[in-house]
Amino acid sequence: MSRAIKVLIVDDSNVILNSLKTFFEGYSFEVLTCEDGLEGLKITAEEKPDIVFLDLMMPNFDGIKMLQAKSVFNEIKNIPVVVISGNTLHSNVMAAMEAGASKIISKPIDNLLLKEAVNEILGGNFFSKQVEKRITPEKQLEIQDNLLKIFLDTFPEVKHKIAESLRNRDSEKLKAEIHKLKGSGSTVGLPEITKLSQEIMLKQFTQSSDWVFAEIKTSQIFRKIEEIKKEIRKTVI
Repeated sequence: MSRAIKVLIVDDSNVILNSLKTFFEGYSFEVLTCEDGLEGLKITAEEKPDIVFLDLMMPNFDGIKMLQAKSVFNEIKNIPVVVISGNTLHSNVMAAMEAGASKIISKPIDNLLLKEAVNEILGGNFFSKQVEKRITPEKQLEIQDNLLKIFLDTFPEVKHKIAESLRNRDSEKLKAEIHKLKGSGSTVGLPEITKLSQEIMLKQFTQSSDWVFAEIKTSQIFRKIEEIKKEIRKTVI
């Protein structure tokens, strides 16, 4: 395939979107992104990407709905979809595969697995040194700093949604935002945020004690992120 491989990334996390976009563009891929399954379906129909990378847990129109809707359109039903999700329980994996996913990759994302998935599904070697754009260690640090900045800039909105879902005892919305934090935390190098988020995700929220647990853990997350902000301010000063 002489033209650039066209990739669509559908994920409601700006951190994940930017991370994957940077990765694929480093190998001269054409990258399209969006944050919602319905928009992803529209872009897939219009742009006909060679491969789609899709998050499962998104508000409004999630990954499973997008897969199911995509399967009824003849022009796009055979476009391969790789599901990238932090929630790879057996039931979720089965639901994704039954809905038409070609492969499942868990978060935190392993770049080697990304390469293997693309090469396997599209049949070729699209990550050779000949097409790789040289990314110096300095550039890699700049990319990581930029991802952390995106994470911190978008956190106030995420924090507001988490606080609101706790007040309203809305477990679905809470898990959607915590899921976003879990994936972003691992991507920007904050394993403690990922660990705390995972602990919340495991709760069923069928008892009042589950909500107390969530409030304690989210408070720990909020404090940790404030500490990170203070450290960054100190280094800037």
